[in-house]
Amino acid sequence: MKTQRKLLNSAERCVDEALSGMVRASAGLSLLKGHRVLLRSDLHSLQGRVALLSGGGSGHEPAHAGTTPHERTHDAKAMHATAQTAPQVVPLASASSGVLLIVKNYTGDRLNFGLAAEQARNHGVAVDMVIVADDCAFNQPSKAGRRGLCGTVFAHKLAGALAEEGCSLDQIVTKMTEVLKGIGTLGVSLSPCSVPGCLPSFELPPGDMELGLGIHGEPGIKRSKLASADEVVKTMIDHMTNPDSQSHLPLKSGDNVVVCVNNLGALSCLEMAVVTRAAINCLEVRGVVVARVMSGSFMTSLEMAGVSLTLMKADQDVLRLFDAKTSAPAWPNLSSVCVSGRDYTTDPPAMGTRPAKKNDKCPLSPVMRKALENVCSTLLQQQEELNSLDRAAGDGDCGNTHAQAAKAIQEWLQSHVVPGCPGQLLSVLAGLVQEKMGGSSGALYSLFLTAAAGHVTEGQSNATAWARALHAGTQAMRRYGGADPGDRTMLDALCPAVDELMKLTTSPPGGEMAVLQAAVQKAASGAESTRDLIARAGRASYIAAERVTLPDPGAVAVAAIFRAVLQALEGRQ
Repeated sequence: MKTQRKLLNSAERCVDEALSGMVRASAGLSLLKGHRVLLRSDLHSLQGRVALLSGGGSGHEPAHAGTTPHERTHDAKAMHATAQTAPQVVPLASASSGVLLIVKNYTGDRLNFGLAAEQARNHGVAVDMVIVADDCAFNQPSKAGRRGLCGTVFAHKLAGALAEEGCSLDQIVTKMTEVLKGIGTLGVSLSPCSVPGCLPSFELPPGDMELGLGIHGEPGIKRSKLASADEVVKTMIDHMTNPDSQSHLPLKSGDNVVVCVNNLGALSCLEMAVVTRAAINCLEVRGVVVARVMSGSFMTSLEMAGVSLTLMKADQDVLRLFDAKTSAPAWPNLSSVCVSGRDYTTDPPAMGTRPAKKNDKCPLSPVMRKALENVCSTLLQQQEELNSLDRAAGDGDCGNTHAQAAKAIQEWLQSHVVPGCPGQLLSVLAGLVQEKMGGSSGALYSLFLTAAAGHVTEGQSNATAWARALHAGTQAMRRYGGADPGDRTMLDALCPAVDELMKLTTSPPGGEMAVLQAAVQKAASGAESTRDLIARAGRASYIAAERVTLPDPGAVAVAAIFRAVLQALEGRQ
């Protein structure tokens, strides 16, 4: 193992510089001079309310400073401290009506916050403590008990809302003690994390995942091969709610829950959205009502690639406190609408293209079907080749996107009659590639097909009409895409081929196949020429020219499409 690279100035100063960055970015926060402590910026102007004090080590950002409520007016006095600095902070709250310490169940946190509580009492300050112990990992926890994890974020929010309402310290402690019994958390990781300047906390082979790990980089309870997001989430929720475990969260059909899908540090937003969907679906299948969902980074473990799920059983009173507005900088702007039961889809507007019917079939239909089948099989065969070409200058998915379009067209062909009107077919294909292909390629192909569709109708579909249709499609791609021949794009194969096909508008009858064969050769030559061109459009234009030495994958795909159409027409003769 080796030390992980991090974008810092120094390992020694990173905590202080990070705290400074948080404070400079949020007018509601202030830094206590000489200490690693964040306070409300208007702390001394508030009197007579319960103060909240929470904290822990660094590396869990945005917790705790970003998730502890600190409204500008009429709210809890919120303070964030490391466990070691807690004793120096409590005296600042002497003007409050009491201090609530929100502590994660780790020995160091309990000791230091316990010291703070004892010192506060010596100063005559009313102080109490709630311990967050929401870890569901261990079937038989040790004497130390369950660890405090992301459920602490829920404790921050609810306690802050209660303090804002003017509840006494005893009332807040009573309510929080009750709520904390209904909170459970479990994490899974695909990688370890590392403290700045240190080696990773544990080793995890590629393709493995760790279940039940803590937030300080300590290993979990079980290691297994990485599965799909749906399977991982089901495993997590099954474990969290297993009644045979002493750490389980009792959950039955009909219960209402708030869900926190917490990024442990390095999962992409795409992955987080997939996991969020899986969590909601898994709970709803069990009959559990998902009242609220928050998804994002709330209590992290530095750069760990993983996620934790926190479930909080919630009645209407808990939801009222959860929904209370806050200006805590990392708290999401959530809706107060119940997630389960909400209609979250909208029907698309009716399309103007009429559907193909059986009586739409005409002599051209079998020809167009054969051409499409050839194109689809060719693109699927060249999927990996196109991906490989794309990795040199893009994100390596050109073959995948063309394969997605090919599979969508194949699926459509299985259940539809190819319409006799070529323009209608092109409009259908435009819709398919726009929806299924995605990205700039999908938009370009859809533009091409849409612009071409109006030039080939049921009564006008001869060679001349097809040539003009393809020319119109090409011009639309140039107009809206901004690229031209010579820019190292698919146009370098398409434009010379279409220029050749335009000879069909003046060629004598019977010479169509010769023109088409020449056009296919032009497309192939144009694709090969992109080896020596400097990219001026598309993703490749951002890559140094000396690193782009292979043909453009989009141009290669266009050449393959022309060749597949030719083969279909030659087989018809």
